[in-house]
Amino acid sequence: MGKVITIDTEYANMPQVASAYLLEEEGHGVVVETNTTHAIPKILKTMESEGIKRENLDYVIVTHVHLDHAGGAWALLEACPNAILLAHPKTAKHLIDPSLLIKSATSVYGKENFDSLYGEIKPVPKDRVRVMEDGEWLVWKDHSFQFIYTKGHANHHFCIYDKKSNGIYTGDSFGISYPHLENGKRFIFPTTTPTDFDSVEAIRSLERILETGAEVAYLTHFGVIGNLKENATDLKEGLILCQEAINNLETIPKEDRLPFVESKVEAMIQTLADKHSLTLSESDWKLLHLDVNLNAQGLVYAFEKKQPKV
Repeated sequence: MGKVITIDTEYANMPQVASAYLLEEEGHGVVVETNTTHAIPKILKTMESEGIKRENLDYVIVTHVHLDHAGGAWALLEACPNAILLAHPKTAKHLIDPSLLIKSATSVYGKENFDSLYGEIKPVPKDRVRVMEDGEWLVWKDHSFQFIYTKGHANHHFCIYDKKSNGIYTGDSFGISYPHLENGKRFIFPTTTPTDFDSVEAIRSLERILETGAEVAYLTHFGVIGNLKENATDLKEGLILCQEAINNLETIPKEDRLPFVESKVEAMIQTLADKHSLTLSESDWKLLHLDVNLNAQGLVYAFEKKQPKV
């Protein structure tokens, strides 16, 4: 009958922070999201436990080029000789030649953190990449996948709707929901990391996801969720709060912008947690620190790139 397996890739050595997904049908497989090079042994081990030989991995799909989603794509393709990478055209370009991607990520994280988080990154062979256009369908076994461009978090992002499961693989376009923060409940918040955040496009992407009629979303961060309409309402509220933070930067000195926006991102997350009567502990906030910082960097970047050049 086939199945979908959620793989905890243990990003940054933390459980339930980032997931990859393995679809199995008739001894063949598709992997959606690869996380980093460090995650590939775990994906391969899951394939083995599900009876999928490496030569029977047919497709690797990444939602966008950010390295916690696609950094290990080259290594999975290297290990699985018949797999084809399916990607957004802008994502494909940077995985075929990752030099600018590595340079950009190193500037954000620093060389030591980059090496620790992502490890080695090599080019993906061009002849093993297939670009998927907006709205394009792909049939695999008895699955029909539709690729839907979803700007807002990144302009090279798509989601993958699976007609068979009536589910959608959302990458970062449907936010972040960490199970271990939730005490058995779900709350969700948007991700606005550098460098392409656009609140208007992000809200439109939420609408496109809902328009598929999907009953569940396969989040990269983390796991499977339902109640898409309710969660989309929370995400829209969070995105509006993020845009308000950007608008308020007009009067904030440059050196104070990042800490100011970090406080606004923390307030946004707290607002959404409060809606579901959830208390975030000190240890929860410690885990959320990286998201708060990166989201704030993305909002400051979105503000500054629209300022007139001096």
